[in-house]
Amino acid sequence: MHFIAAAAALSVLALPAPAPGLSPTSWTTAWGTAPAAAVGGVQQGYAGFTIRNVVHTTVGGNKVRIHLSNRYGTKPVLFGHVTVAVSAHRGGQWDGTIDQSDGAAAPGTMREVLFGGSASFTVPAGADAISDPVALKVGADRDLLVSVWTPEPSGTVTYHPAAMQDSVFSRGPADHAGDESAAAFGERTQVWHYLSGVDVSGGPGTVVALGDSITDGVTSTFNANRRWTDYLARRLANGPQPDYGIANSGISGNRVLLDCGYPNWTIYQGCGESAQNRLPSDVLLRAGVRSVIIFEGVNDIQQDPHQTDPAKIIAGLEQITTQARDQGLRVVGATIMPFRGWSTWTPELEATRVAVNEWIRTTFAGSLADFDATTRDPADPSRMLPVYDSGDHLHPNDAGDLAMARVVPLGRL
Repeated sequence: MHFIAAAAALSVLALPAPAPGLSPTSWTTAWGTAPAAAVGGVQQGYAGFTIRNVVHTTVGGNKVRIHLSNRYGTKPVLFGHVTVAVSAHRGGQWDGTIDQSDGAAAPGTMREVLFGGSASFTVPAGADAISDPVALKVGADRDLLVSVWTPEPSGTVTYHPAAMQDSVFSRGPADHAGDESAAAFGERTQVWHYLSGVDVSGGPGTVVALGDSITDGVTSTFNANRRWTDYLARRLANGPQPDYGIANSGISGNRVLLDCGYPNWTIYQGCGESAQNRLPSDVLLRAGVRSVIIFEGVNDIQQDPHQTDPAKIIAGLEQITTQARDQGLRVVGATIMPFRGWSTWTPELEATRVAVNEWIRTTFAGSLADFDATTRDPADPSRMLPVYDSGDHLHPNDAGDLAMARVVPLGRL
């Protein structure tokens, strides 16, 4: 079975506090993804299904909160039962080992998740919901299991297409959200459904990566957590800087200026709303957000319709930067990586990329993640260095992702 999802109006039921210098009772994002679309061909929801999303923490805490999204739902969705548990398996770890989760929970860690004190609750169409606090001690670099049982038909299903992670599900109709065993979860899915974030208590705050498919990690090793944002979390954990949580708000195919499929956008197109339009929901309202790394623009250039005027892309990036700073966030700018060899590359598009990068380097100076400089081939700066190239000449491999994480200025986060 293949699950898929797209973009609509946002209603937020609770607002995290976006400010540096968090108190010990504040929340930090341990894991996050950006809802992108609605599952195609699923207009009545998944009545009776139990979906067990597998996610990986970037920071730990003694309590957790769960974020669920019906952002691209056409009707209210009833969540009859929601649980969170530590996985019996650690997942793809920072030391490079992979202990893949199969849906089984570590004994004694299964917890009920309530919303406003209720185990059964309805999220309106277009809305997001944040759970009550749950007492559960979780560590960094661990897989968690977040299970939702949806007993009734609903509208479309909100999802994130490129999870790069296997999750599991049961077609029901029985409720298996509270099962410690993986026995009922006989099917796998490679996307995340409904779930958009997991917060942990305390912590120093959250770094959000706003990006496209490279941030999504689409050519990194599957089930291994080797996106550049994962390597960044490992670098923070091993260094003297605070262990900030990382929220990955990358959406494959995303653009700075245009919604997916412009001018014929629909909720079923998985590359999401423009970075400008989704900034509030995917960055500014993240729990504990203190800084954002902006890494967008290549799709404005290489996708049809091609944006060849660098001034327009710069204007969009400038707006994102201004709005983030107005909310008290630190902003790190990332240069656009080379893509010669990709099917749409032309000298004219290369000139646009170079011009946008010149503005990024000038504007961000000490708050710069120069992904272009670290991944380009010195013999031909319009190409990615082969050792970092996944083979498609646009997306990096694991080594490229690691090189990117190494040049993020930690002191500016």
